[in-house]
Amino acid sequence: MIRPSFSLLLLLFLFPLCSQARQGIGNLKGKPEQKQNTFTFSTDNARVQLEFCTPEMVRIRTTWEEEFEPEESYMVVQHSWTPLKVDVKKKSGNYTLSTDALQVRVRKAPFTLEIANKEGDILSTESFGQSEGAYKRNKVVGTRKKLMPEEHFFGFGERMDFVDQRGKELRLNVGRGTLKPHIIGAYNVMEANYAPVPFFMSTRGYGIFLHNPYATRWDMGNTDENTYAFEAEGGELDYYFIYGPDFPAILGHYTTLTGKAPLLPRFAHGLHVGTYSGGTWGHTEMASTDYVVELARKYRAMGIPIDILHLDSTWRMFGKSGGNGATSYEWRENMKNPERMFEQLYAMNLNMVGLHIRGRYDNGTHLNLLDQAREQGMVYPEETNPGEFVNFFDEKAVDWWWDNAVMKIASIGAKFLKTDEGSAFGREANESKKVGPTSPEAQRLHNIFPIAYAKAPYERFSKFNGMRGMNHTREGYAGIQRYPFIWAGDWPSEWQYFAPVIKAGLNIGLSGVSYWTHNMGGFEHKADPELYIRWVQFGMFSPVAHVFGMDHPGYKEPWNYGEEALANFTKYDKLRYRMIPYIYSSAFETYKTGVPMMRALVLENQNDVNTYSVEDQYMFGDYLMVCPVTTKGAQTRVVYLPEGEWVEYWTGKTYEGKKHYNIVTPLDQLPIFVKAGAIIPMQEEVQFDDRKAWGDLTFEVYPAGKSSFELFEDDGLSEEYKEGGYSITTVTSNATERGTTVRIGAAKGAYQVPTRNYIIKVHQDKAPTSVKAGGKQLASTNSEQFTGAGSEGWYYDAEAKVLWAKSRKAAGDELNFDLSY
Repeated sequence: MIRPSFSLLLLLFLFPLCSQARQGIGNLKGKPEQKQNTFTFSTDNARVQLEFCTPEMVRIRTTWEEEFEPEESYMVVQHSWTPLKVDVKKKSGNYTLSTDALQVRVRKAPFTLEIANKEGDILSTESFGQSEGAYKRNKVVGTRKKLMPEEHFFGFGERMDFVDQRGKELRLNVGRGTLKPHIIGAYNVMEANYAPVPFFMSTRGYGIFLHNPYATRWDMGNTDENTYAFEAEGGELDYYFIYGPDFPAILGHYTTLTGKAPLLPRFAHGLHVGTYSGGTWGHTEMASTDYVVELARKYRAMGIPIDILHLDSTWRMFGKSGGNGATSYEWRENMKNPERMFEQLYAMNLNMVGLHIRGRYDNGTHLNLLDQAREQGMVYPEETNPGEFVNFFDEKAVDWWWDNAVMKIASIGAKFLKTDEGSAFGREANESKKVGPTSPEAQRLHNIFPIAYAKAPYERFSKFNGMRGMNHTREGYAGIQRYPFIWAGDWPSEWQYFAPVIKAGLNIGLSGVSYWTHNMGGFEHKADPELYIRWVQFGMFSPVAHVFGMDHPGYKEPWNYGEEALANFTKYDKLRYRMIPYIYSSAFETYKTGVPMMRALVLENQNDVNTYSVEDQYMFGDYLMVCPVTTKGAQTRVVYLPEGEWVEYWTGKTYEGKKHYNIVTPLDQLPIFVKAGAIIPMQEEVQFDDRKAWGDLTFEVYPAGKSSFELFEDDGLSEEYKEGGYSITTVTSNATERGTTVRIGAAKGAYQVPTRNYIIKVHQDKAPTSVKAGGKQLASTNSEQFTGAGSEGWYYDAEAKVLWAKSRKAAGDELNFDLSY
């Protein structure tokens, strides 16, 4: 008897047969049962539950079974809500349930839902034509809604195909294309699905999160331009309707539900470097601990800032059962004295060194962890063998994994893991024909396995290291933002993959994930030096800066791609390190609000249709717009500037917003535009994060009316920020015709900020007639005197059109710089 493969079963789900019977939920029967904020309706065929979580968010559950499914904690972290006033009205058998923000209208026959804002404007409706709303087809559950004119959709996780998904059909299931050759299979941007998120935001001002772990299909007006639909392979039809009406507010509600992204250690906002230790596939005999130590020495000797290093897969012995697709936790024989290697790396002031693993156990030459784990029942059982995967769904199995596997490397210096191949649980792996467990329960867990896989080392290393957690992973699903960070996968060093990787970053940010990165310069193949230069520029202005490649012997190390590439890498790495106060403060804003650091233009301009098609520009924090150059040999590129005034970072030229421009793009310049009014804090040049309070700070100011920035400071390591253990310094700029005032407020909060020099760098067309600091007249000086230790004063650089001023203040004081014309 020939059994259908898991892939075939999935295909049958994704392309359901037209003959399959579809069952709606019928008509409403009787009045609803109410329990606080929750209303349960009975229909001919199903039960529908409306739970009002907040005035802006309602959970809609439909089951064709007797009971609703139990709650889970991998995707959703908040299940209990404060009692909420819901006004209930009945008319002609129909119901309207209202909060201070929403009206949910329940139609009796057939049972359908329509949701409007408090003003009565319809946001979403199932009440049109012959629509049946929710339905079930065998195990598949779904619903269909009206697609409104001019409605566009954004989100859906780390997708590399499109940003605006109106008119598209999407399939979300963790993994990547498996067809051979790789160029049309694994390297298929249309199938890339490393971190899908079943969540979208509509330009009509709402979002929908489908709370279901199964593979899903989303028809966003592809089959019928007047409707959209979403369905899951199994489970319950359970989704949250979230009203904004603006995208940042929707993301705030969504990340309250699925978890806010915690702060990484401050040093993790510096450079991350990956290495194959000198021996990638086909060259594993060349891997050595000496290579790793010399690599770090070279970065230090060349003055290229770096904080974090990870050793990829060739550090370990490839095992007897899973080969390179599993982890033996046994060092390769040519990786001599790894404990000494860690000591030498930390002596060079690296802040963290980690190791790559995969989710399966394996037996090595001397260590038989796979056998032990099976004997102890610590693996996830499979249908055809005792199992190989660490059972991350079982805390006892996680304890065993930590004590018997991870501690073998953590005890000698490893401080984090790179958790690779999370998609191999219940799906064909990249490196073999193995599919792991294929039971119905494993299929249900397939998409949330990457969350459990990232959660375990994130939490365990946090406790072991005595600091915030950090985990480096490739796969994710709804909620993965709680265990940062994600990288975009192993895309080749070809121009054709550069722009799609940028889309991946935009889409994952629109889906609630902020800490995201990619392999600068691409992964496989030797990079064209020009591509390497352009990709590095983008990489240094990504939420996490990460360089790593497998091309032997280049390995994406900056000195291997020519002098121009090395100079470019050093320049942008140093610039990033100077901007860490801005980046770190933006990360704290993400923790509070759910708004990502890397923001598609539509995120803050959802009513500007020009932004819907912008897929290669983004805001980096509140004030910087980054416009990577993704075409080989390009001398110019077109940029779109949203409403407002913008300043070109390198030239100081100003531009009017809501227009397209063709700008010149020298190879050494990443096009960056600064939003007028910007205040950008910068630290002194450093080679690594010394874990101390920042020294002198510079605020780069682009005056335009009134603006402000909140500088976040804490110890950079602990989780005390979650309990208020930080300080905020509010910096404001107020520009008028008579002058500009830059006010640096008192540091407010529990964290002790040191007394330090504060420097302002103000972009203005003319020199001031006077500059005061704290009411005192500052002396005019020159650039050489200005940089002297402890000096106060000001000078104007007429060529750059920049005013520099410096003064000193204690944490609790305020300091006003008054510039008069």
